[in-house]
Amino acid sequence: MLADNAKKLRERLSAAGVPAAAIEQHLSVLGNKEAMEAALTWYRGRGAIRTPLGPIRVPTLYIWGDADDTVGRMAAEGTEDFIAAPYRFEVLPGVGHFAADQAPDRVNELLLEHVRTYPV
Repeated sequence: MLADNAKKLRERLSAAGVPAAAIEQHLSVLGNKEAMEAALTWYRGRGAIRTPLGPIRVPTLYIWGDADDTVGRMAAEGTEDFIAAPYRFEVLPGVGHFAADQAPDRVNELLLEHVRTYPV
């Protein structure tokens, strides 16, 4: 992933609609062997959950971009079936998997609304 100045990762993020400045920010954190290994280990480990978690019991905001090539509409919409608390599903038209990079103002607006509605 980091070979040739992270060419593969840069191409993947760019193809997903992540702005160049955000790609550079990602690489400032993940652009070394140790950090990349930690990130990839998270993805390897996430499949290790073997027992049901049960329903989520906290207010949940799911922000999904309809151009996401990683999480499809059926999976995104199906998340609601696992929430036993107030749930809000927001679709961002034309936004991909990296919504916080592609539509930061809208993502922040939604997050702030959610936190105001459900303060800790």
